[in-house]
Order: sequence, then C-alpha cells, then structure tokens
Amino acid sequence: MPYAQIGPIAVHLPPRVEDNDSLQEQFPSWDLKLIAEKTGIQQRHIAAPEVTAADLAYNAAVDLFERESIDPASIDFVLLCTQTPDYPLPTTACLLQDRLGLPTRCGAIDFNLGCSGYVYGLAMADGLFQSGVAKRVLLLTAETYSKYIDENDRSLRTIFGDAAAATLLTAGDQPSLWGFQFGSDGSGADMLIVGDGGARAPEDVIPPRHRKRWKSRLYMDGPSLIGFTVEAIPRLVDEILEANSLSDGDVHRYLMHQATWKMLEQLRQRMNVSEERLPIDLADIGNTVSCTLPILIDRLRQRGEFTAADTKMLVGFGVGLSWAGCLWQDHWVGKSS
Repeated sequence: MPYAQIGPIAVHLPPRVEDNDSLQEQFPSWDLKLIAEKTGIQQRHIAAPEVTAADLAYNAAVDLFERESIDPASIDFVLLCTQTPDYPLPTTACLLQDRLGLPTRCGAIDFNLGCSGYVYGLAMADGLFQSGVAKRVLLLTAETYSKYIDENDRSLRTIFGDAAAATLLTAGDQPSLWGFQFGSDGSGADMLIVGDGGARAPEDVIPPRHRKRWKSRLYMDGPSLIGFTVEAIPRLVDEILEANSLSDGDVHRYLMHQATWKMLEQLRQRMNVSEERLPIDLADIGNTVSCTLPILIDRLRQRGEFTAADTKMLVGFGVGLSWAGCLWQDHWVGKSS
C-alpha cells in the first residue's frame, strides 16, 4: 500500500515588503516596538492589489516544477487550501490545473481552511494514495489575508503576511505521516471571521465576539484565540502521543502553526518544551495562515535540522475553530533541493 511522503517544497513570497519601520513612519502613534515584542514580527510580504492567492500559488508551483524538474503531466491531483479564492465559483484549483498545464485527468479541489489547512491537506493526500487514486499530489497553500485588512487596522496589519507554498507529495512504501487527529468547534467562529462576501444575508451573519474596533473585513479576537490554543493544542498533543504509544521525549520537534510569538511562547510554557524543540520562525514573514507549516519545514530542511529518523509532530490550529495534528518522519531528507 502506498503512503504519502512530503517531497520538495517551494515557497513564493510577493516582492513587496512592509516592515515595522515603514508602518511607524505612516502611523507615529502606533507603539511598534511593543507590538513586535508581542507578535515577534518585524515585517510582512504583501501582495499587490491585482495579485491573488492563485497567482502566488501558480508562482510557487512553477518554481517547484522548474527547480525539481517535475513534469506537470505526472501530477494526478491538485489540492488548494485558501481562504482568499479568486471566485466563489469556479473552483480556483481547476483554474490552476489549466494554468499550470496539468493533465485534464488530474483531480482538483479547493478546501477552505486556514491555519490547520496544511495538516488537513496532508491527510487528504494520504487518503488519495492509500485508495490508489493518485501517485503524485500537488498540495498548494496560498493566502492573501491583506485584502481583508484595512490599512488603519493596527491589530491585524502588523501580523498577517501573504504567501504561497507548493508541496509535492509522492507515494512511498512505508508510512511517513501517521497518527492524524482532528478537531473542530464552530461555536468559536466569531473569534476569527469575515462576515461579508458569502451567501448569508448581512442581517443574519455571525456577529463578532466583541466590539469591532477596526474597519477591516476580517475580525479577530486575539485573546480568545490564545485561550483556545493553549487549552486545545496541548490536549491534542497528549492525545496523539497516547494513541501512538509515544512520550514527549520521542518527539524531536513540535512544528506548530506560526501564529504569533506570544501564542507559541505560551504553548512552549504550557507544554514545558524548549525553544529548540518548538521553533518560532516568523519575524520576516508574519503569520501566513495555511502557509506557515510548509514554510517552516522548508526553512528547517535548508538549515539541516532534520534526519530521517527524527519523529516530528505537525500541528495546525485556528480559524473555524479547527485544529489538526500528526506525526511525521522526513524520508525526503538528503535529497537535492
């Protein structure tokens, strides 16, 4: 039975960089030093007004194909995780199938998940492999949250960056991803929401959890999200370890969604793990939503911090509310990048 293996990853960041110094010049009253201490973020990449998440995903995929000499005709399925699609319909993944020159026998699907989306995508790809439907899956994550954020929004503009990542998933003869567990709690939808743009009538949309202070289409209740995270995620970690007869010491790295420094630091403290074992690497890109995990994996690979024998835990969490985790051994370690 074939199993999904995380192969090479290509990351695409839009060229425009918005750093805290430029924001400080634009908004002298903002305490950017204090904000950076809490978020751990110094700059973000921001897509141009005419550039969409699909454009970023396309560039990431082209980079991946060219760098790794991948034949587009070899792709059996494309999975696109985004909360900023080009259109309500058609499916953006179908547009990317055509734009990338993938075969028409290729399956294509969008799935609307944010910060937990990469782990969900890995699970879906693993199912495609084990069912015999696919041998090569292109997993794309792409987000342009900046399009939901008002330029005067101090709380969101200093956190979210735009990005895309393309991951080639190939079939292997031994499991490298296992122990998947998921969770969702729709009662927390009012913590992180864009209330307009869907089919729900304006008078019937879910209201924000608290007073909406900014004009952004995106609303986020940061303190409530942190409270959810520090309760749900350590419990998820324990459940995955117990279900797979492992202990904390068996996990080489906890690779978590890169939300903010404050959130991840509180997770470190709650889980009692070191900085090395729960890395934080978002200062130069911000919170890129579904792209944070593949970007983190790519960076750690480039720094040579993995070996094939290391067991890692991948964990995503956030909007929905949704969360997901799994165990992973990187069998692609040592291959050319």
